[in-house]
Amino acid sequence: MSSDCIFCRIIKGEAPADFVYRDEDMVVFHNIRPKAPVHVLIVPVEHIESINALEEQHGTVIAKMILKSKDIAKQLGVADSGYKLVVNVGRGGGQVIFHLHIHLIGGWGRERPTEV
Repeated sequence: MSSDCIFCRIIKGEAPADFVYRDEDMVVFHNIRPKAPVHVLIVPVEHIESINALEEQHGTVIAKMILKSKDIAKQLGVADSGYKLVVNVGRGGGQVIFHLHIHLIGGWGRERPTEV
């Protein structure tokens, strides 16, 4: 974990977040600056800077994150209507926080659920 990384601080409970899911490998929480009615971030607990920093041993957690995204989409009511999974890589690719994360974005044409 990195002490100057906001996602690491969220994972350690040192910064607030509206969690949707958490386990020993990942956390999922609502984006504080959503770009859609549903916009959550799927974040590995291990501090991995970006896709470019992935190594062979990260394969299991990355697969788990992608597989969990379909459950989260269903939980948040966007599985049937559709959603995007987005990963920004590097500053030129739009990455702002340098802790790997997947944006799950959707919900256009419907309201965000009040209870998760």
